Amino acid sequence: MTTAAPATVTPTGVVVAPPDLDREQWLAARRTGIGGSDIAAILGMSKYRSPLELHLDKLGELADVPRSPELVEAAFWGHQHEPTIAQVFAERTGLGVVEGPGMLAHVERRWMLANVDRYVIEPSEAAPSSLLEIKTRSAFQLDEWLLGVPDGPALQTHWYLAVTGYSHAHVAALLGGNRLLIHRVERDEGLVEHLVEIAGRFWQGVLDRVPPPVDGSKATEALLGRLYKVAPDRVTVADPAEVLPLLERRLELQAREQRTADELREVDNRLKAVAGEAEVVKTQGAVAFTWKQNGTFAAKRFAAAHPELATTYTHRVDALDTKSLAAELPDEYRAFRARRLVVPKEITTA
Repeated sequence: MTTAAPATVTPTGVVVAPPDLDREQWLAARRTGIGGSDIAAILGMSKYRSPLELHLDKLGELADVPRSPELVEAAFWGHQHEPTIAQVFAERTGLGVVEGPGMLAHVERRWMLANVDRYVIEPSEAAPSSLLEIKTRSAFQLDEWLLGVPDGPALQTHWYLAVTGYSHAHVAALLGGNRLLIHRVERDEGLVEHLVEIAGRFWQGVLDRVPPPVDGSKATEALLGRLYKVAPDRVTVADPAEVLPLLERRLELQAREQRTADELREVDNRLKAVAGEAEVVKTQGAVAFTWKQNGTFAAKRFAAAHPELATTYTHRVDALDTKSLAAELPDEYRAFRARRLVVPKEITTA
C-alpha cells in the first residue's frame, strides 16, 4: 500500500503546520528547516543573527535571550499594521488578498519552510497565484525602498518563491507609518537555485551537527559574549597550530589599525588647521567640512574653572551601587560581567 502524496496548496508548497500554533509550537516547527527570515543570517547579511547563532538555534542549543524592548516594540507594531497594509494593498492594486493555511514546506524538500504573510488572487482567478510580503519600516529607510526592495526582504521574498513555486510576489512596505510603497518581485530562477544550494549546505551542517565557521560579525561577537557559562579560572590547553597564527594575525591587524589611526589623525589635524577660528569651511561654493564647538562637554575643566557654577549645577542621580553589589553578592555580580579578551603584547611559544 502506497501513501498518497500530500496535496499542494501552491505549485510546490504543502502545509506542515496550522496557523494557530502557540509560540513554543511555532518555534519548534521553525527548527525543522530553513525559513525566509533565516536566509539573510545564512548569507552573513543579518545585523541581528550570525550563521553560528542560527545553527545553534536550529539544534535547540541556544538559550532563549529576551529581545531588546526596541525590537519587541517594532515587532508589535509590525503585527498590528499587517492587516491594514494588506487591505490598502488590495484597494490600491485591485488584487484580492487572503490569509494562508499555515506554515508551508516545499513538497520535495521539506526543510524549505515559509511563513507567508498573505496570498494574492488575480481578479479573474479563484485561487492565489502569488504572495504578498508585508514590511513596516522606519522613515529613515525611505530612500532605500524607493529604489526597490532592499536585499534582506528581497532574499526573504525569493525564498518564499522557492518554497511556493510562484512566478512572482508583491512586497508592500509601510515607511514611517504614512508612506506605503508597493513593489512586484519577479522570480529569478538563478537566484532561487543559488539560495537553495547555500541553504541546503547549511541545513546539512545542522543535521550533521557541523557548525559554520566563526565570523567577524557583531552578531557573533554578541553571541560569544553570552554563549558560555564561565568556569572561574578554568584553563583550556589549545592547539598551538590553531591559536598562534591567530595571535600573530591579531598583532598585525593592531599595528595596521594604529598606523591608520595615526594617518587619519594627521589628516584631521591638517583640516583643523585650515579651519582655524572658523566653524565652517567651504570650497567651490559648497561646504567642504565643519569643525563646530558642539562636541562632548568637558565637565572636569568646567568645574576647575568655575567651581561655584559647578556646585550649582551638580545634581544627584540614581545609580546602581556596583561596588557594594560586588562585595556582598560576588557570584551575582560576576554573572553579569562582560568577558574581556586580553592578549599579551608578545607571543610566547613555550
